[in-house]
Amino acid sequence: MKTQFAILLSAAALLQSAQGWSAPAEHWVATWTTGQQLVRPTGGGRGGPPPQAPPTSAAQSGAAAALARPPQAGRGPQSNIPATLGDQTVRMVVHTSLGGKRVRVQFSNAVGATELTIGAAHVAVRAKDSEIVPASDRALTFSGQPSCTIQPGVLMLSDPVDLDVAPLSDLAVSIYLPKDTGPPTNHTVGLHTGYLSKGDTTGAKVMPEPTTMFAYLWLTGVDVVAPPDAFAVIAFGDSITDGYATSRDADMAWPTLLAKRLAAKKATAHIAVVNQGISGNQVLRDGAGVSALARFERDVLSRPGAKWVILLEGINDINIRGRNAGPNALTSDELIAGYRQIIERAHSHGIKVIGATLTPEEGVPTASARGEEIRLAANEWIRTSKAFDAIVDFDAVVRDPEHPARVRAAFDPGDHIHPNDAGNQAMADAFDLAIFRK
Repeated sequence: MKTQFAILLSAAALLQSAQGWSAPAEHWVATWTTGQQLVRPTGGGRGGPPPQAPPTSAAQSGAAAALARPPQAGRGPQSNIPATLGDQTVRMVVHTSLGGKRVRVQFSNAVGATELTIGAAHVAVRAKDSEIVPASDRALTFSGQPSCTIQPGVLMLSDPVDLDVAPLSDLAVSIYLPKDTGPPTNHTVGLHTGYLSKGDTTGAKVMPEPTTMFAYLWLTGVDVVAPPDAFAVIAFGDSITDGYATSRDADMAWPTLLAKRLAAKKATAHIAVVNQGISGNQVLRDGAGVSALARFERDVLSRPGAKWVILLEGINDINIRGRNAGPNALTSDELIAGYRQIIERAHSHGIKVIGATLTPEEGVPTASARGEEIRLAANEWIRTSKAFDAIVDFDAVVRDPEHPARVRAAFDPGDHIHPNDAGNQAMADAFDLAIFRK
């Protein structure tokens, strides 16, 4: 009996000692993200070619194509995503929200048709253009290895590295693709210039003889180790959240401007805001990226530190299926049912939801009287249902007071739907920051 008691004491001592040696758990919080879309520019991907749009009139299809293209005036060329990469390095710039002392990077082959080999990867503080601060350059590893292969449908986290990441600063993430990749998993509306060079230039101070693009390839997230009270707010939406009509290389999308407001106050400086907008995305159906309902786990629930989600989505559902009555036509009840699903799924994971009212769009070729009725009904429900934990009335902020179905002229870049830099600032200013301290 004494022997058994001694063994138990010894085991307890060993367990206590082991617990004492273990490092405290690190609190990871997303500081930057982007939503991945269906493979472009060619067909393929895990699910085959993207679905065809329903038949439309010539005018309607022209309008849809115009809305799918990145804006041009004052914002540089289109995304210029290569059809494939091989023996090339791509350097992409991300703008952080929350700062930290350790960082890890997430890559996605979520909709790739073939395996992806990353021959080398680096993260560094960005100085300007493609230039990095050399002393900050860190080679990334994957389970201790300098390279990795990511199978189709798989996400890959790098090992953490020590790096001082300042809030609201720029990091450069560089990956070398040694062999043919096929069409890249991507995010097409990249609001920062990306750089491509021949060979492995992941550690280069400046990318040699680069070509440029405006997209994120395979890169889907950056996390930092943060204090225990830090958390992330996920901006979940479509092109208006994506920052479609904002100036490139200027960090003027409303989620980024909201992060700037939070960082400026001591009481809210521990809160990150990350952007999971996908231009053209719908709540209920796949199209430009899988639907909001289909990507909710990947783009919201899986993000470390997520505590709030801001839902601004539905205008694409309205424009695609809300124009005309018929057996497949969108109704406000159907759209609201989609909202309810997102709210319930968020709440089941302890995440609170802010409902954002849908902004006006009169003057867009795909807008319609029936669609406007659906928008107004959805907004009335968002404002009065009390289904959300809080609301932000973007419609009231952006609309023309004299003509509420239109975006006010000062916020209209010319396409009558996507707020410009000033409009995005007004949207960011519309939040009561005390909401996030509940």
